[in-house]
Amino acid sequence: MTLVRRLARPMLAAAFVKTGIDQVRGAADIAPAAEPITDAATGLGLPDDPVLLVRLNGAVMAGAGVLLALGRAPRLASIALVVTAAPTAYVAHPFWTEKDKAVRAGVLEDFLKDVGLLGGALLAAVDTAGKPGALWRSQRAGRDAKRAAKLAAREAARAAHAGRRELQLAAAKVA
Repeated sequence: MTLVRRLARPMLAAAFVKTGIDQVRGAADIAPAAEPITDAATGLGLPDDPVLLVRLNGAVMAGAGVLLALGRAPRLASIALVVTAAPTAYVAHPFWTEKDKAVRAGVLEDFLKDVGLLGGALLAAVDTAGKPGALWRSQRAGRDAKRAAKLAAREAARAAHAGRRELQLAAAKVA
């Protein structure tokens, strides 16, 4: 792992860990603002308790942040952060509802910071740490398998030809 990744992952993850812990601790205060999203989530088969959903969102966010900071399953952790942080940004910073321009500007700034964190998490989700991605590896494995199959078929044809030739020579000796 490069030095940049060793430093950047914990730096990015810190904000998510803190936000996740804050959500777990203050779920009862956040739940009323999150009800439009939690109501939509119940259609997905999730519980209909907004406080529980906010706590679950916070726990996943904090856990994924810790995993990202430690470099354990960083791509999966980053995807979990994107999934949990998007509704958090929507609920925590609804700048479109503010009438006062000064307040709106402050809330918009916070919203854009969260969007920037989402962008960082998206970059971390596609970061392969210099290794080929799964798509490239699967395509390469397919090409290698096709090449090996052709080689095996060629070798089998050569062996069959050599076997026929030996059989003909043996038949000629017997005759």
